[in-house]
Order: sequence, then structure tokens, then C-alpha cells
Amino acid sequence: MAKNTRGKAHECKHCGQLIDQLSAYKEHEGTQTGEKPYTCIHCDKRFSYSSTCERDERPSIGVKPYKCKYCKKCFSQSSDCKKHERTHTGVKPYSCKHCDMCFKQSSNCRLHERTHTGVKPYKCKHCNKGFSQSSHCTKHELTHTGAKPYTCKHCSKSFNQSSNCRQHERTHTGEKLYTCKYCNKSFNQSSNCKQHERTHTGEKLYTCKHCNKSFNQSSNCKQHERTHTGEKLYTCKHCNKSFNQSSNCKQHERTHTGEKLYTCKHCNKSFNQSPHCKQHERTHTGEKPYTCKHCKKCFSSLSNCKEHERIHTGEKPYRCKHCNKCFTKSSTCKRHEEIHAIHNSSVKTKTVGSVSKSKN
Repeated sequence: MAKNTRGKAHECKHCGQLIDQLSAYKEHEGTQTGEKPYTCIHCDKRFSYSSTCERDERPSIGVKPYKCKYCKKCFSQSSDCKKHERTHTGVKPYSCKHCDMCFKQSSNCRLHERTHTGVKPYKCKHCNKGFSQSSHCTKHELTHTGAKPYTCKHCSKSFNQSSNCRQHERTHTGEKLYTCKYCNKSFNQSSNCKQHERTHTGEKLYTCKHCNKSFNQSSNCKQHERTHTGEKLYTCKHCNKSFNQSSNCKQHERTHTGEKLYTCKHCNKSFNQSPHCKQHERTHTGEKPYTCKHCKKCFSSLSNCKEHERIHTGEKPYRCKHCNKCFTKSSTCKRHEEIHAIHNSSVKTKTVGSVSKSKN
């Protein structure tokens, strides 16, 4: 190891850089040679830097040296602390290259930019379907394998995503980590909180590729786009009926199993869908969280609120398959279509009868 005239400075054999401290010198040389001399005591993962190894060990031993300036919550990594502080300040330092939309996290900004570019860098190992997010690809691959590696601590129910498992566990604990900026209502999912906040701001980030209709949720936009394409990705395990939404497929499967996962907090009545359970609970509490944009009338369910708003807008989103007549309600459209079905059946019966008579 060569030394320079600067006293104790150590010169790297590979790039000639002078480094004062011996420990820093060794770590630097490790980056040149690929050597990873530091091993995590909990998972045997290896690192070139002792500092990186220490950061990996912190979550396991509970060390959280970084404290939020605003709420004193502690974190094991400086980057996580800074990210959390932005939830207080609202600072969004990362801007989309294509539309000037801003984000609190660089990862969310890169993900959003892919909605402009259409880049899908993650490919399914089984069917080569492409995804813009690694997590979505991993989730999709589990539909091929059926694996559910995450188990609830409270009831041993299994999930194919850790986020779904944590979300489910909150139904046991009642924990609601995410609070609306505008009305202080709390939620157990960040996505539900952001979705709720858009009911205050009226923001609709997601636009249909086929008709330019806008939505405040990506999932609602994708679901709507399938009404144009007719795509049905989700198939019932019991009768092979197909659906364009995963939630509708799961809901349908419960008609086979009779499973009712959601129980009212007030009367213990059970439901096979969470929204139905929440809507029922409001009959006890009298809560009406959904407000008409036009006359401020309040409703206990989002569907009733949207249906009411169509009185003001005149929108008729449901179209008859047979005569293209439009309706404000799905149920009214279906009843109308049944009239066509009865009429067509009657015409067929008369035709068959006429043919039989003519033969005789």
C-alpha cells in the first residue's frame, strides 16, 4: 500500500485516489475489486461498505437514529426519514419530464413517466406480459403459481402480496395510519386516503385512451377502458365465468363458497363485500360521506351519489345492447334489455309455430 507525502493518506492501487482514513481506504478498494468484506449478522447479506451493512442491520435490531422534525417518528434510514417529512411539508421535488406533474418520491415520478412513454421493463416469467412496476409483475406471476407467501398474524389467512396482508391485518387492529389533509378522516390504506382527498380537490389524473373520459383512480380508468375493449382478465375458479375486475371475480366466487368475510361492528351481520358492509354500518351511524358536486346533498353510498349527480348533468352512461338507448342507471338499462329478450323470445316462438303449421 503506497503512501503520499500528505502524511497518513493512503493511495488506492487501482485509481490512485488518496484517502485519509484506513477504514475508508479499505472500503474504497472494495468497490474497485468487487470485494464485500462486511456481512449482515441477521441475513448473511454481504456489503462493500460497513456503513451500508449497518443500515441493513438496523431494522432487525430496532435501531432508528433518524427522527422526523415534525412528529418525532423515528427511522432506521435517513432517506426514509426525509421521505416521511415530505408528508408534513407537501414538498414535491421530482417533476415529470412530460407534463410537469410533481412527486414526493423519485420512484413515483419514474413510474408516472412510464404512463407517457408506455415503457414496461418488467416481464412475466411465464407469459412475457409486460409491466411498468416490478411489484405488479411479481403480483401477476403469483396468478400463475398460486403462491401466497404472506400470512396474517391474527387469523392465518394467506395473501400473495405483503401490502394486502398488512392491509388485512389492520381490519383486526383497527389501525388507520393515513389522514385526509382536508377533513382529518383516517384510512388504513394510503391509496384510499389519496382517493378520498380527490373528492375534495376534484382532481382526475387518469384519462381513458378510447374516449378521453377522466378518473380519479387508475383502477377505475383501466376498468372503464375494458368496457371499450371487452377484455375480461379474471376467471372464476368454480365455473370459469370471466370478469373485467379482480374484485368482481372474487365477489362472484363467494357466491359459490358462501364466504362472508366482512362483519358489521354494530350488529354482527356479515357480508361478502367490504363496501356492502361499510354501507350497512352507515345505517347504524347515519354517516353520509358523499356529497353531490352540484347541490351539496349528502349520501351514504358513492353509487347513490353518482346516480343523483346525473340528474344535474343529464349523463346516461348505460347503453342498451339491442337499440342503443341510453340510461342513467345500470339497473334500468338491464330491465330495458330484458324487454328486448322477452320480445325476441316471443318472436322466435311465433316463427317456429308458423313454420310447423305450414309444414302440416
